[in-house]
Amino acid sequence: MDNPQLPSNEDLLAQIRFDPDQGTIWLNEQRVMLNPTAAWGVLRDELVESMGVQRARALLMRFGYRTGLRDAELARKLRPDLPAEQAFMVGPQLHSIRGLVHVTPLELDFDLAKGTFSGRFAWRNSFEAQVYLQHHDVSNEPVCWSQLGYASGYTTYFIGRPIIYKETACAACGSAHCEIVGKPAEEWEDRAETERLLLRDSMAEELFALQSQLSELRDVVQAGEQDTLANSVGRSRAFREASKLIHRAAASRANVLLLGETGVSKEVFARGLHVGSPRAEQPFVAVNCASIPPDLIEAELFGVEKGAYTGATVSRPGKFERAHRGTIFLDEVVELSPRAQAALLRVLQEGELERVGGTHSHKVDVRIVAATNEDLKQAVEKGKFRADLYYRLNVYPVHIPPLRERIEDIPLLTEHFVGKYNTMYGKRILGVSDKAMQALMHYRWPGNIRELENMIERGVILTDSGQMIDIHTLFPTLAEAGGMMAIAPSGRLHTPPAPDAPSAPDTLCEQLLNEDFRLDQFEARLIHTAMARADGNVTQAARLLGITRPQLAYRLDKLKGVK
Repeated sequence: MDNPQLPSNEDLLAQIRFDPDQGTIWLNEQRVMLNPTAAWGVLRDELVESMGVQRARALLMRFGYRTGLRDAELARKLRPDLPAEQAFMVGPQLHSIRGLVHVTPLELDFDLAKGTFSGRFAWRNSFEAQVYLQHHDVSNEPVCWSQLGYASGYTTYFIGRPIIYKETACAACGSAHCEIVGKPAEEWEDRAETERLLLRDSMAEELFALQSQLSELRDVVQAGEQDTLANSVGRSRAFREASKLIHRAAASRANVLLLGETGVSKEVFARGLHVGSPRAEQPFVAVNCASIPPDLIEAELFGVEKGAYTGATVSRPGKFERAHRGTIFLDEVVELSPRAQAALLRVLQEGELERVGGTHSHKVDVRIVAATNEDLKQAVEKGKFRADLYYRLNVYPVHIPPLRERIEDIPLLTEHFVGKYNTMYGKRILGVSDKAMQALMHYRWPGNIRELENMIERGVILTDSGQMIDIHTLFPTLAEAGGMMAIAPSGRLHTPPAPDAPSAPDTLCEQLLNEDFRLDQFEARLIHTAMARADGNVTQAARLLGITRPQLAYRLDKLKGVK
């Protein structure tokens, strides 16, 4: 296809939001920034001086490559219903909108099903070429390194196979404008050299790894800590303090009481204590006392003899005997029945138990880790929990902080859960968008880490492979933040009208309210009308309604159940 035409860029301009009150600029759900081109020139020159031309070139190409990948993922979201050629043009148009270069497609021919690609583009007003010429003489080599990386990363993601671009003409070399040609990697003679530039530099990678290890060792020495708590994720001060207490308790024989709200991962800390203790090779048994009926809790914990009650046809050991020489974790210990509390007290005092219906004792050597989200002291005052048992369990209390006190751990936990559910569901989700991460960091988390894990699992299920989880997938009812300035189709900034009700009466609203009006039915009619006008194109219908495509898609899913 020669001289392909660029589609309108209004849908892309509509994705840009300026929020000066918060010091942020958004492109859809990516946080972006404005920087002077002169600063880029200084950075480029310093990289060349410190690393050499080849390493600097490779670093900037990789920087562009990663940016191209993110924009290609965005292109799939913004133009899912348009022809592939128009959807592909998101990359060239975003390159222009960002002020990097004006892109004119000269030739473009590709087939997504077959994975074929051939493209030639003219670049005018390339910022890299202009910055170079401001400080240097005419170059012997093309200098638009980051933009080449961008084109390669963008097209590679979009086509689904490695595509590499070469700059066949560059304004920094004296040409009237820059020009690039892209085709599959295997069609280039110097494929290996170009691909090497787009891969991480092994020497730099090793150096950065060593520096990171040294920094971590210094942090450990300064904090006086040992290794990170086993099978846990975190780096916040609150997390480190709780981990330190668990580490110190692990080597002792003391019973540990874990305190904290529901969903703070008390079992994770209990398992970490077990793994770090001398009992690590022995069983770890976890029991949720609240999930077992009161009349069965004794049999579950301490075992039962044959004939002890109707249905007890065989003798069997309980959880304590199964945890012999290991660790037992009693979650929601406050829910134990009075009889079970008495039997547990005997285990703590004498190291022995009797099975339900039994006549002789069984010796057990078990480390007890109890947990509760209630105040045990108040439970004692109310007569719900034995005072002597409370003092036996409260030898070494550890408070597990809620997630709202571990905000800096959210990115690590999110990455951990995305990886976990990618493996579980056979997907390749790239993470969460910048705006989604910002929402996660500002949410209050009443359900703590358990709520975060459930949210990320839902996000992985609902998001297509190769994309990022967006904010409306995690928070379907979250409204667009107010106070932002948007880009009008003219390219000028304007402030969208506030959603507040007007001071003067609205004739249409007054008429609707005087009739038998239902908001849900009116919304459904409005959505169906917009979809009909857009011939079923969700993206175009979303533009008519003034909302994002994910917001409209969510509402359409809700309407499927409405007859």
